[in-house]
Amino acid sequence: MSFLAHPAEDPSSSGPIPGAADGRAHLFNDRTAERYRRSLADGVGLVASTVARTTRPFTGVTPAELAPEISGVDLDRPLGDPAAALDELERVYLKDAVYFHHPRYLAHLNCPVVIPALLGEAVLSAVNSSLDTWDQSAGGTLIERRLIDWTAARLGLGEAADGVFTSGGTQSNLHAMLLARDEACKLVEKETAAAGAPLPKPRILPRLRILASQASHFSIAKAAAVLGLGYEAVIAVPCDQDRRMRTVALARELDRCRREGLVVMAVVATAGTTDFGSIDPLPEIADLCERAGVWLHVDAAYGCGLLVSRRRRHLLDGIERADSVTVDYHKSFFQPVSSSAVLVRDRTTLGHATYHADYLNPARSAERLIPNQVDKSLQTTRRFDALKLWLTLRVMGADAIGELFDEVVDRAAEAWRLLDADPRYEVVTRPQLSTLVFRYTGAPSAARPDADLLDPGLLDRANLHAREALAASGEAVVAGTVVDGAHHLKFTLLNPETSLGDIAHVLDLLAGHAERYLSSSEAAVPEFPRARAS
Repeated sequence: MSFLAHPAEDPSSSGPIPGAADGRAHLFNDRTAERYRRSLADGVGLVASTVARTTRPFTGVTPAELAPEISGVDLDRPLGDPAAALDELERVYLKDAVYFHHPRYLAHLNCPVVIPALLGEAVLSAVNSSLDTWDQSAGGTLIERRLIDWTAARLGLGEAADGVFTSGGTQSNLHAMLLARDEACKLVEKETAAAGAPLPKPRILPRLRILASQASHFSIAKAAAVLGLGYEAVIAVPCDQDRRMRTVALARELDRCRREGLVVMAVVATAGTTDFGSIDPLPEIADLCERAGVWLHVDAAYGCGLLVSRRRRHLLDGIERADSVTVDYHKSFFQPVSSSAVLVRDRTTLGHATYHADYLNPARSAERLIPNQVDKSLQTTRRFDALKLWLTLRVMGADAIGELFDEVVDRAAEAWRLLDADPRYEVVTRPQLSTLVFRYTGAPSAARPDADLLDPGLLDRANLHAREALAASGEAVVAGTVVDGAHHLKFTLLNPETSLGDIAHVLDLLAGHAERYLSSSEAAVPEFPRARAS
């Protein structure tokens, strides 16, 4: 009996399996390479033409308007034609997408992306390497490791440093907190065993605490919950007027935890807070952590672009003393999502995330020094996202990336001066990076000479309305946040193409929407609840 004939191709059978030939025609392989080339060319052409004619960052479409378009698609009736599918995609997605490349997209930490990285995205998706084990990625494994070494060198973490790419800052922070937790438990276990009263890990966990500033990223609290510590394990350290962690307050909390028998498993410093772009005083925090014997994690998801800045690298001084660092290349390195990494000063600490499975990365692989990235990662199957950064560095170079980031920081400084001189607005703090938090307060006029005495709740509603009305118009997109209980507006500048003229225009649009709201009958009825002070 021969086992060579495939059932679908066996001439003695009743015929091919229904749909089998059609399905195989869509597989990417040596026989369909030309079809792949044509399909991707058509897709790239559609995106390029769409971007070329995009005049606004957003159409202002509402969920209620767009939902019927999506729900009306019958996923059980394929179109059978890539061209028809692309036409449909233009209608249900591309037409109303939010375009981060547009200079008046000023909302979140979303950057325009560089072309070499898009080239990398196309290559990595087609080859589809999985970065968990050597026998699935080979050169991809070594490229990722080389980029980790390059980043560690830029950070100054030393020869023993290592790390791994992740899906984003949230996962990087979770990974770092896992390592810090297990290092702290190991130390307590050792100390209590030496004292003759060993404590098992389950009894140590309730004593663990994380100290992070009030302006730190919410993923730190989420990490504490995921790791079984609870949200209450994170202690918020007060910030100064520039939204930087107060080191005096940190020292006080470290001392209090020691006196109360609590174990500080990590101090989290932030190099680029989401709301303010503020950078905590890293050298002073590192001093305190060193004296207390506490793990220092620096969340540089936003501020990592300073690593390639020739003018502002000094703003990260002290980061080389961290035990772990989060970097998001998909923020300030202009990479497509996702592209992030967590790095550690001592590579042995990554062992806390290692688990050997016989079918994947058996212990004998480690004994033979086979490099398996799953040994370091929280993920198993993982994209070759490192390729995007690799091609960016090989085509553009680090200095070119740094100059792009310096441009947006320069623009933020110019925008701060513009806002600070504008009587319609008050700005919270002078930016260190490229984020500006501000609030429409109302400009005095003949019709309203007492604008500075407007009710805070009314101003809250005016600022909320201005942001929503602006987004609905599609002319620009800005973010919002709450500061000291009051609703504020926020610019996050990550596009070097954004000009001061763009910013001035958006400020005029916001003021116009707020003024019209204040002059309308809607203003008399509270539409939004007053924000609670944090």
